[in-house]
Amino acid sequence: MEVEAALRDQVKKAAGQKASEGAIVRLKGDASNRSYYRIGQPPLSHILMVMPPDAASKSEEVSKGAEPRELPFLNVQRYLKQLGVRVPEIVRYDAQAGVMILEDLGDLTLERALQQGADREALYSEAVDLLARLRAAAERREDPSCLAFGRAFDEDLYDWELRHFREWGMEIWSGRKASAEDHAQLNRIFRRLSSQLAAEPRGFTHRDYQSRNLMLKGGQLVMIDFQDALLGPRQYDLVSLLRDSYVELDWPFVDRMVDRYIDAFDRESGEKMASRPFKKFFDLLTVQRKLKDAARFEYIHRVKGNPNFLVSIPASLRYVASALARLPELTDLREIASRYVPALA
Repeated sequence: MEVEAALRDQVKKAAGQKASEGAIVRLKGDASNRSYYRIGQPPLSHILMVMPPDAASKSEEVSKGAEPRELPFLNVQRYLKQLGVRVPEIVRYDAQAGVMILEDLGDLTLERALQQGADREALYSEAVDLLARLRAAAERREDPSCLAFGRAFDEDLYDWELRHFREWGMEIWSGRKASAEDHAQLNRIFRRLSSQLAAEPRGFTHRDYQSRNLMLKGGQLVMIDFQDALLGPRQYDLVSLLRDSYVELDWPFVDRMVDRYIDAFDRESGEKMASRPFKKFFDLLTVQRKLKDAARFEYIHRVKGNPNFLVSIPASLRYVASALARLPELTDLREIASRYVPALA
């Protein structure tokens, strides 16, 4: 009861008595260490985000760079809003209490809208166009005060995530320790791939731009969960969206959406990107990102005691297998990894 009273008091201070009336409902979280509550009834309801004590300095994703100067969610939200991106409004932030009061966006994610029969072509076209506008605008308006511009996907970070796959997505998942020879060869392959990925020019990257982090409100897409943003290649967020472990998309549709992104970015930036190298790099990033995702889902299950993501591992591995089939230069990776994870064969 003390916790409920404290939460309700936070909303009362920020939005008035009426908004603080009604039930307090804890919302389902994913892998986040933050807790979310809805207080009140729409249209007077608000969302409370309750953060752990180290939220201002600790990212939930492995990252490099200096310790944040302020809460990453607050910092990145301000930058995205300046770019004209629709993000949740912040009503109040109490740093001492570790509580933020947010606009209630409802419960309709892109994933849920698709499950309810929404037009897939229309929704993904809108999401791809939004991403192209964001990337072009961010490249025009780099801002050192935004935390994303002080951290990046570099060779070490890519390599760490690939090693995370070897440990959690390959060895622990299969129950077989890699032989010394396979271990050494994988290290060489991972470093080679990481070096290739890190050589690509970088810009503002959401990092997890996928169907559960895009909300629909008033017929408009709203971007959430952007606090781990950093600098990465143009294809990274596109891989997150079109190689989404929660909504599996067929390759012809993905290929068409990649073409749409290239055209949209051209319109927004005036820069024409060559399709073939863009798509090859898209496949390379798919291998790295989805191997990491498969491993992360297993890690969340075994370390955090949350098995809800296990169902998304097969889709992640199918994406990797599909991309590897178009990348003969990664045949060595496929041969080794498939001995432990047959789905990659």
